[in-house]
Amino acid sequence: MKVILIKDVKGIGKAGAIKEVSDGYARNYLLPRGLAQIASEAAQKQIELQRKAEARRERRQIDEASEFAQELSKLELHFRARAGENDRLYGSITSADIAEQITAHTHTELDKRKIVLEEPIRSLGQHKVTVRLMPDVSAEVKVVVEKEED
Repeated sequence: MKVILIKDVKGIGKAGAIKEVSDGYARNYLLPRGLAQIASEAAQKQIELQRKAEARRERRQIDEASEFAQELSKLELHFRARAGENDRLYGSITSADIAEQITAHTHTELDKRKIVLEEPIRSLGQHKVTVRLMPDVSAEVKVVVEKEED
């Protein structure tokens, strides 16, 4: 029996996939639990329309993220911090601080987890920080840390 999976089913496939399964497995397990529906012509067309809509939505999200990445690439963030010997900061500049500044400059909320920072910035000078907006879309932001005058 041909069925369209409504939800991911371990060992069978992901949601939206059309699979050939035994009649008993479909009637006794998949259909009663709402994991699949019979693959009629109308249901197949509906699934195809959903796939196309999802592809358009994903493409739009990637385009928006790419535009935002271009905007971020032009951005230069300035931080003032107290520093001691050898231009080492007493504190540090964290991904949360960078996200807060980006939000203030772009008026777009940015999660601190999207900022790729191996370790907090603890020295004066210019630093390149990567912001990963989506798996395939990222941007580099220039962060300038200056000494705070006492």
